[in-house]
Amino acid sequence: MSKPMTKSQILNNLAEKTGMSKKDVGKVLEEFTALAYDEAKNSFTIPGIGKLVLVFRNARDGRNPSTGERIRIPAKKVIKFRVSKACKDAVLGNE
Repeated sequence: MSKPMTKSQILNNLAEKTGMSKKDVGKVLEEFTALAYDEAKNSFTIPGIGKLVLVFRNARDGRNPSTGERIRIPAKKVIKFRVSKACKDAVLGNE
């Protein structure tokens, strides 16, 4: 398995494929990321890849793994990424 692409490698690849400068691609990526952060509370869809959603997690009981002591885990909001079916099919194939 090869290493994941770095940000610089992603920028270079997108710049080559689109004919844009690496600096412009970087700006687009930064603005896209900022937009995703701002809109995640309403759910943010990245077409063909998936969606960011805000989920409320109820309070629950848990255990401290080192002592086995029972603890109460408070309710909280968490962000999740749901991968689209199209992305799953493209990456995993139709298994």
